[in-house]
Amino acid sequence: MSSKSKRKGYRFEKEIETFFREEEHKAIRTWGSNGKSMGVAEDVDVIVNDHFFIQAKIRKSLPKFLELGNCHAVFIREDRGSTKVLIPLDFFIELFNEWNQR
Repeated sequence: MSSKSKRKGYRFEKEIETFFREEEHKAIRTWGSNGKSMGVAEDVDVIVNDHFFIQAKIRKSLPKFLELGNCHAVFIREDRGSTKVLIPLDFFIELFNEWNQR
């Protein structure tokens, strides 16, 4: 029997896969949460439209500083690292659909 944490991660990956399929995109969860099973990098959990790679992380709770509050996005960066952006899923899918139609 797999651990509770692994089952939770699997469910989240399947949720992401299902979400993109319902948006009429080709989406597949990599076998064993390992992108190598699909010929891509090991840390890839879900592949969308053959060229968009997703690493899925689920946590019991997120740090309070990541809450959007009244903002549209949170930009975060480690010292001397690259900037990441946290946005709501519905806004992301609008951007993704627009980008994917090009």
